[in-house]
Amino acid sequence: MTRALPDQEVTDAAIIEQSWQDPERFAAVFDRYYFQIHGFAAQRLGPSLADDVAAETFLVAFDRRGRYDLSREDARPWLYGIVTNLIARHHRAEARRYRALSRTPPTQADDGHADQVAGRVDAQVQRVPLMAALAKIPRSHREVLLLIAWGGLSSEEAAEALGLTGAAVRTRLHRARKTLRASLNGAEPTTAGKDG
Repeated sequence: MTRALPDQEVTDAAIIEQSWQDPERFAAVFDRYYFQIHGFAAQRLGPSLADDVAAETFLVAFDRRGRYDLSREDARPWLYGIVTNLIARHHRAEARRYRALSRTPPTQADDGHADQVAGRVDAQVQRVPLMAALAKIPRSHREVLLLIAWGGLSSEEAAEALGLTGAAVRTRLHRARKTLRASLNGAEPTTAGKDG
């Protein structure tokens, strides 16, 4: 009798293939990536839409699992491609959110921990110009920038997620960063992704 591997040792592609016969297996993909997808959607659209967009992402993925390219062991780029397309439907709301956040004054903190308070105030002060700058970036460039900076995808994964060539992603990323730096007087707070 063959012993089944624990889910953490099975590739996403293998789980998706298993879900073709046993749909409940797809829950392992959900468990692996829901919080990443939800967090990305929350950063892009705010918490009020994140629940719906993240849930819809996995419904779409479940419906399309039969067409998943099994040569791709990692399903993250595929899922980020789906969530990015769903977010695109909400892009007007996203741009409005960035504009609104850019006009929102930093809140006053009443916490007794000086370092935590200072860190939160600094982050809130930086948020205003960042949100204004993000609202100015063309959507196609913003998609690439945020998949890499907030989604943590590499350029290659972002290209896969968006159905673009690597060269197109690098060009859009360069232009987005250039626009962002110009809007922020040379600062670039979005370098958290795998591409420096």
